[in-house]
Amino acid sequence: MFTLNKIGQNRMKILAVGAHPDDIEIFMYGLLSVCKNRGDKISLMVATDGAAGDVKSSNGLTSVRELETKKALKNLGHITMLGLPDGKLLESMNALDNIRKAIYTENPDIIVTHAPEDYHSDHRALSNYVEDAAGFRFPIIFADTLMGINFNPDFYIDITNFFHCKKKAIMCHKSQSPEKFVSAMKLMNRYRAAQCNAPKLNYAEAYRFNKKFPFVDLRSLLPNPPLLKPFY
Repeated sequence: MFTLNKIGQNRMKILAVGAHPDDIEIFMYGLLSVCKNRGDKISLMVATDGAAGDVKSSNGLTSVRELETKKALKNLGHITMLGLPDGKLLESMNALDNIRKAIYTENPDIIVTHAPEDYHSDHRALSNYVEDAAGFRFPIIFADTLMGINFNPDFYIDITNFFHCKKKAIMCHKSQSPEKFVSAMKLMNRYRAAQCNAPKLNYAEAYRFNKKFPFVDLRSLLPNPPLLKPFY
């Protein structure tokens, strides 16, 4: 499914699937940046149009959020906006078919998406859609929930060198009062690094996967965890 590049790293096609404009930036940007830096090809998919977002003005919100997303993610890879209804993803009759078609078109080596226990109904619905669409053809890893609630990680990814890029990407979403998400991720990603006993000013994102045939161990596909230091 993937080949090794000259320095022995995995060169893969990675597909990130977020429910709303800004979700990829908040929950997955660090991992994707690390993967991009090691030579992987990144594709990005946003399921909903973002029309129900927390906004200062509702005028032309869909277009505003699409422009914010394109600005935030322009350095990562190709972006597909599916335009499904924000806040009503579970009720959307064609959501699963659209998501399945988009995934098969990309034909990724691995998919990154929301955890099925996350706080937002669209996140949960998307997680289930992606898992159904992927079947046993594509392995999936699930991103941390907001503030880590009910999430038990399998993997920790060191994003220290890219955390400033993550903050910058989140701040592109001016319509969503992004400062609150920057603050939340600074706390969350520092906490995940601290769980690994990483030094101060280090940051990490956490991920999980559901073991199922034929994908029972995905560690070799992922970037490195934070470096450990002795604990005395």
